[in-house]
Amino acid sequence: MKNLRQIVAILFILTTFNLSSQISLPKLISDGMVLQRDIPITVWGWASAEENITILFKGKTYHTKAGQNGNWEVDLEAGKAGGPYTMRISGSNTIEVNNILVGDVWVCSGQSNMEIPMSRVKPLYEAEIPKANYPTIRYFEVPKTYNFSGEQEQIEGGKWLNTTPETVLNFSAIAYFFAKDLTERYQVPIGLINTSLGGSPAEAWLSEDALKKFPKAYNELLLYKDSTYVNGIISGDRERIANWYREVNTNDLGNAQHWETLNIDSAKDWTNMQIPGYWNDQIETRFNGVAWYKKAFKISPAHKNASGKLLLGRIVDADSVFINGHFIGNTTYQYPPRRYNIPENILKEGENQITVKVINERGKGGFVPEKPYQIVLNDTTISLTGTWKFKKGVAKEPLKPQTFVRWKPAGLFNAMIAPLLNYKIQGVIWYQGESNTGSPDEYQALFSTLINEWRIRWNLGNFPFLYVQLANFMKSTTNPEESNWAMLRNQQLKTLTTPNTGMAVTIDIGEWNDIHPLNKKDVGHRLALLAEKIAYHEKNTVASGPLYKSSEIKGNKIVVSFNGIGSGLVAKNGDSLHSFAIAGADKNYVWAKATIHNNKVIVWSNSIANPKYVRYAWANNPDKANLYNKEGLPTSPFQTE
Repeated sequence: MKNLRQIVAILFILTTFNLSSQISLPKLISDGMVLQRDIPITVWGWASAEENITILFKGKTYHTKAGQNGNWEVDLEAGKAGGPYTMRISGSNTIEVNNILVGDVWVCSGQSNMEIPMSRVKPLYEAEIPKANYPTIRYFEVPKTYNFSGEQEQIEGGKWLNTTPETVLNFSAIAYFFAKDLTERYQVPIGLINTSLGGSPAEAWLSEDALKKFPKAYNELLLYKDSTYVNGIISGDRERIANWYREVNTNDLGNAQHWETLNIDSAKDWTNMQIPGYWNDQIETRFNGVAWYKKAFKISPAHKNASGKLLLGRIVDADSVFINGHFIGNTTYQYPPRRYNIPENILKEGENQITVKVINERGKGGFVPEKPYQIVLNDTTISLTGTWKFKKGVAKEPLKPQTFVRWKPAGLFNAMIAPLLNYKIQGVIWYQGESNTGSPDEYQALFSTLINEWRIRWNLGNFPFLYVQLANFMKSTTNPEESNWAMLRNQQLKTLTTPNTGMAVTIDIGEWNDIHPLNKKDVGHRLALLAEKIAYHEKNTVASGPLYKSSEIKGNKIVVSFNGIGSGLVAKNGDSLHSFAIAGADKNYVWAKATIHNNKVIVWSNSIANPKYVRYAWANNPDKANLYNKEGLPTSPFQTE
């Protein structure tokens, strides 16, 4: 037995040694990849110490040797767009990488609005998805993870995907529409590397060195370098949240009494509730916890036992849905649209009932207004808005929010950017900022630092960095207001002073009741216009709407000049201009009149004799902002201060 153990140990050592000497490659260098055209390409990987490496690509042979630490890299000659090609990498073993294209590679980064896949926005693009056959658009999604201890050399997984109607459902919607526009115009392969994470602030995408300019964020990183500290936060949150949900579900009367099967005629002590809406707006005693809703609806004989779709807009926070006592589906957090399938043999002729259990952690629980609430059965739509029956399941103190460790400073840079830095790219598209609206004043400093650092670390010069300005969101107000969202948009506007950047304005395509607006096609298109101008040097492309340039006070009026006017300024839909406000030295803004004259805007108010400042679209949701250029691109919000 002792000899057997010795033999096993020797075999293990030999096997381990053999594996350690094998050439290995980063996940990005794999079948289906797109390599950046027109610049030398770095291929890199790992092998045994001082191992000789040979690379054969496009008929040329390259040689290098691994260092003492096993790292190796080699630069390949610049190439024109084309393919497919095969690359063979040889040493003690041989790896063949197939189906390689040469074209343009774009990194797609930011938070959830960049992350949101085509499947989420599918209802807007039902006709487009079946046509998504683009074999030269390749997509790579970087695994979502973080690291505070240092910069990683390798990502944990991922593979290059061709674009098909099936695969595109998992692609970033913005990235797909961006690539589609460029492919159709230039007929060049496009590689998309999606490295984004919902909810992430800019600080998470900065390196440790870059964060030293921002003491608060840097000191927070130092705390999170302590794995014991991090693990304590994670385990504490997990236990606290699990206990809250355990108590809620244990004490919920609806669970105990099976309200999902209770006939609505027996719900005599239930109160009426208008849907959509929030229960704390419609009852005297507010609470968090669990609430149950019921509604009856009728099905015609023709739709008996039919399958269908159930659309329940958005619900805050989690929901479980039943029809005629049968479980239909559930969603565990507030942001996704509720789209459920109704299987066959659930619906019956005559009266049916739907029951929804809602768990609300904090704030207002219920059904988000101005979303679709309906059952769709082929050619028939049954509205579910109006009066429902409502009953409290259990009241519970609000649940303290989770500490999202993965959003902390430097974590995403280390795990999701650092491993990409050898991979040559054309540029970056970026959609982020919502998570920095709590402290908008420093965003320009953070963002410009991020852009400059990524450029330095990629060592490709001032590559194009194209970003999206925050869309309109939240309820509109009747009076001029202070707004963190407006302030952050202004910080994004100021970031255009960073060379070779472009900003897609989306102040007209947001949704007041959704931080994740579904219209991603126009966002991708506007980013593609910027790419045409900045990356592809199309001099005649009007890539942007009007951008504030300067202002001049003339008596009781202020004359505002713009860049990016294209063929000229217009008030959209031929209406008069809206969303302009004016103030004197006291900065007390009032709504102003505005008119276009000689491609400038003249702003005034009879109540301000000595104006000093102008604001345009300065609000969370300036829903009447209508200054555009004739090319149909909106003006960025701005202030003249």
